[in-house]
Amino acid sequence: MDPFVDVLRRLREAFRSGRTRAAEFRIAQLKGLDRFLQDNKQLLQEALAKDLHKSSFESEISEIRITQGEINLAVRNLRAWMKDEKVPKNVATQLDSAFIRKEPFGVVLIIAPWNYPLNLTLVPLVGALAAGNCVVLKPSEISTSVEKVLAEVLPRYLDQSCFAVALGGPEVTGQLLEQRFDYIFFTGSPRVGKIVMTAAAKHLTPVTLELGGKNPCYVDDDCDLQTVANRVVWFRCFNAGQTCVAPDYILCSREMQDRLVPAMQRAITRFYGDDPKSSPDLGRIIADKQFQRLQGLLGCGRVAIGGQSDETERYIAPTVLVDVQETEPVMQEEIFGPILPIMNVQGPDEAVDFIRRREKPLALYAFSNNRQVVKRVLAGTSSGGFCGNDGFMHMTLATLPFGGVGASGMGRYHGKFSFDTFSHHRACLLRPPGLEKIYAMRYPPYTRRNLRVLQMAMETRGCSCTLL
Repeated sequence: MDPFVDVLRRLREAFRSGRTRAAEFRIAQLKGLDRFLQDNKQLLQEALAKDLHKSSFESEISEIRITQGEINLAVRNLRAWMKDEKVPKNVATQLDSAFIRKEPFGVVLIIAPWNYPLNLTLVPLVGALAAGNCVVLKPSEISTSVEKVLAEVLPRYLDQSCFAVALGGPEVTGQLLEQRFDYIFFTGSPRVGKIVMTAAAKHLTPVTLELGGKNPCYVDDDCDLQTVANRVVWFRCFNAGQTCVAPDYILCSREMQDRLVPAMQRAITRFYGDDPKSSPDLGRIIADKQFQRLQGLLGCGRVAIGGQSDETERYIAPTVLVDVQETEPVMQEEIFGPILPIMNVQGPDEAVDFIRRREKPLALYAFSNNRQVVKRVLAGTSSGGFCGNDGFMHMTLATLPFGGVGASGMGRYHGKFSFDTFSHHRACLLRPPGLEKIYAMRYPPYTRRNLRVLQMAMETRGCSCTLL
């Protein structure tokens, strides 16, 4: 007996009733989500600490506050986002009404990861609710403490006829993917992303895939050395490196490497003390499987900083690797831990060539005092997002889309982009019933005169339209 048949039937009945379409209902759901975060802030921080040893500082800025910001933005702007969007018309449609209507897809599935188990679960949910969908939410079973709170507490704040939480591991995810959804939003690895896309193809279900990849970080010889070291270390070690947009490797000259490594050591000591393991601000690896994979990567290249680990605590020290070969595992797979390899290149052109030989990353970073160098890296590469002279701050700005390209994903969200992702943009034209004599020139028998008139009438400010 399929455990999700009754759940999906309930959600589809609620959607067909039209109750999710009103702005008032959507806003009420969003405000309920906000109350969930406010009322259970301490509970959520405790759960994040249990799962990831995440400090209250990191939990606040990267999980709770970002989600609240997305909710507040959606509540303030929802009515404007929902309005029909008028479009320019050509001569042939001057008497018509032409607009884009934003409609909810229906019943959507959100599959979330474990590394930011609140942010990456609830921010897509904000977009789905704002767009008027019913939602099945599948949090990660690996972040068990947060999963429990989302399953037991969150439903109390939302209309349960329009919302459901599915619990379990890969088997449950597989059962969900056998169902027909109107949209699937997945955040996770490229390997699982392919499985999701294959399953969605059976029903021609549209998808957003937020994946990952190896994010390059080019450091130019002309830069403020300690500033670069501070920023790279913080962004690499934030959440113990378990961040899909963290810098995954450094590209720099051998001369810069010799200067950068001591500066990074100073940054690590300043941030986490002489014994990072005892620091309350450095997280832990989520589970044994992930820890063992990272421990294996410590054997790549030569350890210049760190390299210590403790399996009992799932602790990996902030680590910098040098003399790394491109063929080694640490340069072939996304690291997802506080380990940072350095590869040597001679200048920005060689860095760009190196980056372009590989799959397109989710994020890309360039550090230089020379603005032209940063622009050269930006112009010569492709990535989901780009940030010059800092780490992943671009993803904190809701006015910028967040998403990958190529192997790092497809689709985008954050802010209004989330609303648009979970909305079907319906092309609408309303024509008055009369005036048949004007429109009769479209009909056979065709003449060259009528063709010329129609061609001129169908031009829209330099854009041509085609009758299908």
